[in-house]
Amino acid sequence: MAETTRRGRILLEELRGKLIVSCQARVGWPMYGPEIMAAFARAAYEGGAAGIRATGADNIAAIKKRVDLPIIGINKKFNDDYDVYITPTFESAKEILDVGIDIIALDATPRPRPGGEEVGSIVESIRIEYPDVLIMGEISTMDEAIRANSMGFDLLSSTLSGYTAESAGVTCANVDLVREMVEKCDVPVIAEGKVACEQDAIELLNAGALSVVVGTSITRPEVITSRYVQAIEGRSAERLT
Repeated sequence: MAETTRRGRILLEELRGKLIVSCQARVGWPMYGPEIMAAFARAAYEGGAAGIRATGADNIAAIKKRVDLPIIGINKKFNDDYDVYITPTFESAKEILDVGIDIIALDATPRPRPGGEEVGSIVESIRIEYPDVLIMGEISTMDEAIRANSMGFDLLSSTLSGYTAESAGVTCANVDLVREMVEKCDVPVIAEGKVACEQDAIELLNAGALSVVVGTSITRPEVITSRYVQAIEGRSAERLT
């Protein structure tokens, strides 16, 4: 367990029991673009969110102009040769650290990453060059959480649960994983991944999560619209039988 700075401890207390909104969009998605992400972040702020999660230096810079909230920064780098895409290298971390973020999150699974870099060495490099930034490890299984727990992270997150081959069977918010992480790990746990409704968020907090991150259910209107459409079409089909 890393020795958290006073600033870091204050930040964690600010996030305790609160909602963090993930404002992200990939190229080709309807809501892609820094200004749109900044608008989503502003809307989340006005709705009472305690923090923002965002990817990419351009998006983070735009968001920082619109809101004064703690930012969890990631840098998604997709590569056909590697499954790891959440801040996979130190260079990808540096790109967003230089913009200015409060927490940096990176894939903490043991899967191979570009350049043969190891998670531990990336954490060490960030710790040396950016000592005031909290570092969060993102995992998909309890085995990964236990491994990451010994690597010097300030926080751990369940973000990847349901998004790796090792956790392919997970289809909803993984409350049991979060509860076990809280029980067995030495650092605070952020709950994220497949949080579909308010009750999911409450259950994750009740399981001991420091805070909960919600993305798709807030910031992807095309997915939210689809849920309503499918429900309505299902109702219509039932009425015809």
